[in-house]
Amino acid sequence: MTIAILGAGKLGEALLAGMLRSGHDPGDLFVTARRSGRAEELSARHGVEAVSNPAAAARADVLILTVKPQDMTALIGEITNVVTPDHLVISVAAGVTTAFLEHRLAVGTPVVRVMTNTPVLVDEAMSAISAGAHAGEEHLSRTEDLLTPVGKVVRVPEAQQDAVTALSGSGPAYFFYLVESMIDAGILLGIPRGVAAQLLVQTAVGAAVMLRDSGEHPVMLREAVTSPGGTTITAIRELEKHGVRAALLAAIEAARDRSRELASPG
Repeated sequence: MTIAILGAGKLGEALLAGMLRSGHDPGDLFVTARRSGRAEELSARHGVEAVSNPAAAARADVLILTVKPQDMTALIGEITNVVTPDHLVISVAAGVTTAFLEHRLAVGTPVVRVMTNTPVLVDEAMSAISAGAHAGEEHLSRTEDLLTPVGKVVRVPEAQQDAVTALSGSGPAYFFYLVESMIDAGILLGIPRGVAAQLLVQTAVGAAVMLRDSGEHPVMLREAVTSPGGTTITAIRELEKHGVRAALLAAIEAARDRSRELASPG
């Protein structure tokens, strides 16, 4: 199986590196980039061949489209006459539907839509995949195999992809924002920035591992830290008083709506 990553930026390179670590032969991988210098850099760094978009479509069995949503129309225009139903097309562009791609590719072309997130850079991504009209179990399984080396994979109906984008696609930014705010609070309390950052980053890592490995509901884990009349419940009261929970709900809903607006690139 030959694979081409089209429009490889940071996300595309992370996927490429994950495939190489999982045992894919560099000779079976192709990469394209918007800038020729970037393509040459990827080729030199990873030992794969840099080609044009049409050449990638002609030579690869699987095409992974990693361009920005606004660049998808131009990319499809370059490869539409080359792609056939024998290809598997995987799109990781936010908001781009399988129907949008299917309408512009040869009839019967299998398309799988993916929403992943930035922890793909450290092999801890959360990826959600959805089948298009012509993609079956074989295509979903192949997509899972390609994404598993860089994190976890879950299947969802495509109708949920905008919600997934808002929840986990944008999710790392919410955590970074929260940690940033807590570091500022540490500084306010007299702790040096570097020490506050160290305290909070490790606290975030430890809490995430507990969530992943304990199997406990977040409420149970929070209550285990929350003693009657203690410091934690006092802080929780202030969070509730200032509407933090409601703000998060509203923010994620707004992100979902924005993802829907991006559903027609170009």
